[in-house]
Amino acid sequence: MKLLFSSAHMDVSSLGIHVRLVSLLLTCAVTVILAAAASDGVKLRETSTAVLIVVDQSGHGDYIKIQDAIDSVPSKNSELVYISVKPGTYREKVVVPVDKPFITLSGDDASNTVITWSDGGDIIHSPTLTVFASDFVGRYLTIMNTFGRSGKGVALRVSGDRSAWYGCRIKSYQDTLLDEAGKHYYSNCYIEGGVDFIFGNAASLFEGCEIHSIAVGGGAITAQRRESAEEDTGFAFLGCKITGTGTTVLGRPWGPYSRVVWVSSYMSSAIQPEGWNDWGDSKRQRTVYYGEYKCYGPGADRSKRVEWSRSLSKGEAAPFMTKKMIQGREWLRQAPTNFKRISSCKDMPC
Repeated sequence: MKLLFSSAHMDVSSLGIHVRLVSLLLTCAVTVILAAAASDGVKLRETSTAVLIVVDQSGHGDYIKIQDAIDSVPSKNSELVYISVKPGTYREKVVVPVDKPFITLSGDDASNTVITWSDGGDIIHSPTLTVFASDFVGRYLTIMNTFGRSGKGVALRVSGDRSAWYGCRIKSYQDTLLDEAGKHYYSNCYIEGGVDFIFGNAASLFEGCEIHSIAVGGGAITAQRRESAEEDTGFAFLGCKITGTGTTVLGRPWGPYSRVVWVSSYMSSAIQPEGWNDWGDSKRQRTVYYGEYKCYGPGADRSKRVEWSRSLSKGEAAPFMTKKMIQGREWLRQAPTNFKRISSCKDMPC
């Protein structure tokens, strides 16, 4: 099944921005190629048992820094690795390389396990946490970029395929979540921002998430990028809740075939009556796919919606109401129930 559903965030009237967009597209292509190469031939041994690594700022774990724990995982890893992050505020930029699949990074509670940094101006280099690896799971973490409202400041960049996130809090202002490429699943997460704060060209299902707008003077929740009708990408929001202190639209198109669907979701009065924005390019009204189905709340009134958005039928909405849209049954997995420690490379492929 093809997803009926692409975007990053830029001012298209600027030549300098065009140059950065070309650079971004090249980076995305290289990322996808590298991810495929890194996972080629690497098979997971089992899903119920994981190697346990503990990160604890107090010094009672295996590592004090999260990045050091990730660096300890061997290249082309074929074991589940469960990195348990003890409560604390970890002030570091973290990168999960493309050649280290099958990692879970888990806190006990997102309210007390925080990864934070302050960097901005560039969506590629500013992220607090960047995930290039496939088959990554993030659990019960707060991921923040405190750069503020003066420009782009990405909290989380997800570029690897088959990535799942549970109970996480992802916070910034402009370009909070770069959902760049691959198939992704976000469950019961809290995502906060003001401008284009969920953006990219992944095929992603957001289920039971709270989407919180802090826009000043009007914002946009999504800036999804899909460049052609052949791409199986897009964002689906199922059973989510939109809250906010600033008014916003549901989305605007970073790419001409941008696709975003909201299903059975609560929309507060933070949603502007028109609902969607064409980003100053009326030609995109004919090619975007912006749909709503059985949403409710004061912001869900479609009587003043832009005419080029869609009120979906049950049949049209059906593909976005299950994990089939991300082929979730093939790769989503339960958390491991058994753990083992390692003392040297002989216990784990190095």
